Amino acid sequence: MITKMNHVSIYVLNQDSAYEFYVNKLGFKVHTDAPMEEGDRWLTVCPPEQPDLEISLMAITSGMMFTKETAEQMRDLVKKGTFGFGVFECKDIFATYEELKQKGVEFTKAPKEEFYGVEALFKDDSGNWFSLGQKK
Repeated sequence: MITKMNHVSIYVLNQDSAYEFYVNKLGFKVHTDAPMEEGDRWLTVCPPEQPDLEISLMAITSGMMFTKETAEQMRDLVKKGTFGFGVFECKDIFATYEELKQKGVEFTKAPKEEFYGVEALFKDDSGNWFSLGQKK
């Protein structure tokens, strides 16, 4: 029986830029930052209150996972905001929204009351979009 998920990937256009975004803007903690074969890098971050979930910031490069053509297609999909998606929670959405805006996070939807709670939408520096929510 599966008991939990401990890793999930977000495809990013540039790992250095993604590091800056996820660590310095969103406040995530670096779990692993290690070189791999062929110049690749294993970079994982965690929300501060969820250290057992590692988010792998995966560079879209040709090689192990993608052909050159597929990597180009993936980069285009991510840039257009049509590929990545996730949902993050916070305790005070209005304070978190203001804090992240001050740090330069691009929101596409300000906090709004929805049937499931209050939600705002933002993009990372690669084009992936996320819901930021506070449950009722």
